[in-house]
Amino acid sequence: MKRLLRYRSCAALAALLLAGCMEWDYGETEDFTSSGAGLFITNEGNFQYGNATLSYYDPETKQVENEVFYRANGMKLGDVAQSMTLHNGLGWVVVNNSHVIFAIDPETFREVGRITNLTSPRYIHFLSDKKAYVTQLWDNRIFIVDPSRFEVTGHIACPRMMMESGSTEQMVQYGKYVYVNCWSYQDRILKIDTESDTVVGELTIGIQPTSLVLDCNGKLWTITDGGYEGSPYGFEAPTLYRIDAESFTVEKEFRFRKGDRGSEVQLNGAGDTLYWINGGVWAMDVTADRVPVRPFIPDTGTIYYGLTVDPVRGDLYVADAIDYQQQGLVYRYSKQGELLDRFYVGIIPGAFCWK
Repeated sequence: MKRLLRYRSCAALAALLLAGCMEWDYGETEDFTSSGAGLFITNEGNFQYGNATLSYYDPETKQVENEVFYRANGMKLGDVAQSMTLHNGLGWVVVNNSHVIFAIDPETFREVGRITNLTSPRYIHFLSDKKAYVTQLWDNRIFIVDPSRFEVTGHIACPRMMMESGSTEQMVQYGKYVYVNCWSYQDRILKIDTESDTVVGELTIGIQPTSLVLDCNGKLWTITDGGYEGSPYGFEAPTLYRIDAESFTVEKEFRFRKGDRGSEVQLNGAGDTLYWINGGVWAMDVTADRVPVRPFIPDTGTIYYGLTVDPVRGDLYVADAIDYQQQGLVYRYSKQGELLDRFYVGIIPGAFCWK
């Protein structure tokens, strides 16, 4: 749900809360066994249509199975599948506008539990088997949950945020601290002490940092999208930032042209090569002093919407939303840039999860 940015209003928020309270109707189920390594793709679907889906791809056989959650459980996934994370042998699928996180068996795709009573969940980050953080889009709090009991146990108040413009997003951990980028109508990275569950630092950067990763040298990377023309929060050129996690200070800024759309910073398995989307897909060493002259994958006029790197093979996967209405495509490239495969998934493929 990355395109809702310019349409938010109090009326839209009320509609979101009502529409998200959907019922899950159960039907026939299928049996799956996916014991090897693979890639999950969360397909957002259209906002308030309840047509989010989960796909699964086997890199070895190049076979893709679509709508695996529906087929394995006999019920729809819900409204806007935002992200997925694996922890302690379970896959955790965050469904934003249905206010739920499903825990599934990653081999059978069957549900084993769910966390409910969430406002608008975006990402989940595990601190232990009994504690995790869940960021929210329309809330000024980060939820604390006990995944072993599938329960909300507390909240972290985020400073200088109104309830209707909260927007905490991706999380990475460095020592006892978790860092969080604040995206929609925000311009900050937050630093959270995981022992006290409190925000202990803020770093102001550019308008709307879209994602966050931690490289092999202990450096945080984020890229801003710069907002949009006419935004009440402002409109500026996107910027790629390198931030030292230890001192929590900006070390390097790579500024792009106003009107560009930076998003989706990702790392390879070794954490030494950075990738991001800005029209095309770009790649550079994390120690580089300047961005490349040419993209790794050229801009072809399509809508590159999601990005991931195989942590073992180094292959790059790029999600193409096409027109936000039909089935999306995922392109698979080698680390040399050779197209290896392409396959159709669900509507608006936005995030990936490696098994």
